[in-house]
Amino acid sequence: MTRTRAIHGLGGIGKTTLALHYAHTYRRDYTLVWWITAETTEQIVSGLASLATRLCPQWAVTAGVPERAAWAILWLQWHPGWLLVFDNVERPTDLRHYLGTLPDGHHLATSRKGSGWHTIAPTMPLGLLDADTSAELLCRLALGEQCTPTPQQHRQARELAAELGHLPLALEQAGAYLHETGTDLGEYPALLGRVLDTAPEGIDPQRTIARIWQHTLTAVHARYPLAVTVLHTLAWLAPEDIPRSLLTPLAPDPVDLGAALGALHAYNMISFSADRQSVSVHRLVQTVLRSLTAEPGTYPPGRQEAEHLAQQALPHQDGDATIWERVLPHLLALVATAPPDCPPSTQTADTYEKAAQHLYRQGLDAHTIALRTAALTQREKVLGDTHPDTLTSRNNLALAYESAGDLGRAIPLHETALTQCEQVLGDTHPDTLTSRNNLAYAYQEAGDLARAIPLYETALAQCEQVLGDTHPDTLTSRNNLAYAYQEAGDLARAIPLYETTLTQREQVLGDTHPDTLTSRNNLAYAYQEAGDLARAIPLYETTLAQCEQVLGDTHPDTLTSRNNLAYAYHEAGDLARAIPLYETTLAQREQVLGDTHPSTLTTRNNLAYACRDAAAVQQPDTATPATDPDHQPPSETPEQPL
Repeated sequence: MTRTRAIHGLGGIGKTTLALHYAHTYRRDYTLVWWITAETTEQIVSGLASLATRLCPQWAVTAGVPERAAWAILWLQWHPGWLLVFDNVERPTDLRHYLGTLPDGHHLATSRKGSGWHTIAPTMPLGLLDADTSAELLCRLALGEQCTPTPQQHRQARELAAELGHLPLALEQAGAYLHETGTDLGEYPALLGRVLDTAPEGIDPQRTIARIWQHTLTAVHARYPLAVTVLHTLAWLAPEDIPRSLLTPLAPDPVDLGAALGALHAYNMISFSADRQSVSVHRLVQTVLRSLTAEPGTYPPGRQEAEHLAQQALPHQDGDATIWERVLPHLLALVATAPPDCPPSTQTADTYEKAAQHLYRQGLDAHTIALRTAALTQREKVLGDTHPDTLTSRNNLALAYESAGDLGRAIPLHETALTQCEQVLGDTHPDTLTSRNNLAYAYQEAGDLARAIPLYETALAQCEQVLGDTHPDTLTSRNNLAYAYQEAGDLARAIPLYETTLTQREQVLGDTHPDTLTSRNNLAYAYQEAGDLARAIPLYETTLAQCEQVLGDTHPDTLTSRNNLAYAYHEAGDLARAIPLYETTLAQREQVLGDTHPSTLTTRNNLAYACRDAAAVQQPDTATPATDPDHQPPSETPEQPL
């Protein structure tokens, strides 16, 4: 293959099998071969992080997912000659950054999407098998490698292959059934004809698989009833890397679970990993299984069991990164596949919220929208629109949209949350004060200082009265009002508030608390705006060093601090120190926040401006490049782990 290639075709047509065969065949030609599930950008980052864990396990256990992914990219840049397989790509543009950043190896992608690749990679469409190949494959699967089919059997195999649409996955599963049960090739078409097609509106592969698996499951159920329950449960989880340990609650006796999984494997309904500690199931099989209808208000087969497995699998301590890394893909799959009429559950909502809080603590709040939306929906249905837990979910979802830069959805949620907090909890309840502060910040982000500043002033006055002058929420409110004054150009009121806040945070929270770091950064920026770089730069340098130590190298606040120090160097005319900092920040923001996040765009703009200055090109008409000064993020009331 050339440096980059994308294989596309129908589900079940053999894209993944072909990519895996290529990887095995040519594995000795590469320095390293690594497989990445690539349905979402989060899965790509997680796959790269897993590479770091494999290559440098001693360091990786102490690092977060973004840091490990950045380490893996750096390793690949320094060690050419590798192969990365991106399996089941949903959005071809998700690969653009990685193809550009990693030019010294081969990239192989599989996708059901045939469009959108023209600017990304050359493609190879994968079609159905021809009639002769289909018949030969079916005979080999049904009769065994050593058996030579008779002319009659070959003719029957051709007829059956045509009935199955020459779809490789269908041939594989039909062949497994014929081999396991000893059914004659000529009898199977009649069996298929008596099976109800459960996916009449689906694409042809879905209808084909639906006809096969129903009869196969009937045979499996007769010998191993538990196997059918296990398969229906697997349908709602992520298709790859389902840990056997996750499935343990389905069968307290590991022998029973092993027998059930063995039966499914024998019929080619699932596959095992090399160490047999995890299983995978084809996405098309999952799609058909999830299409089974249920009575309104009841769970479809396997759905309730899958939710219970996820609830029981959550780590008791947030710091257990390995467990979170294995469970999160399955939680996200549960969210993505939730049937509209499925009964709501506070336990499931709590599970989603706990997972979202874990991502929030990792600095990935923008990636929690799906989890928080599902949690809010379930709590509204079960607890009502104004229950305190529902209010917390609404607030958290608004903050997630805000982190993703979607103020159009964040502000209405904040407004609703504040109105309901005032009605239910009262005007000066701590959660009401938090909600008021959050709405003010959203207005500020939208450029509406006329509505933001009065809300901040009210929130600060009430915090001082209710919580006291040095309560952490009061300090947050004071910091945010100072920042609003600064944005309004009123440095005379902003700087004293910043100085007071920093002094009090150092006393109350300590010198390296994240809020103290934020306060120090904000004061530095205010000094910078006032033209006092002699006081600003040392504060920036101290803040960056402490952010790297306390939060990690790729935490969003660390990236902001690095960007702001680069901008201060730039403004001081020290381009030799500014440009490398900008370059590092841009690469990390593209990876952590995405290629089009507002902060990524800001850094890209700042780097371009610094490079233009370094090249002694004529200055632009604008006075200064854009910058993104840090600020204290709005304080939310995070849910306690359940």
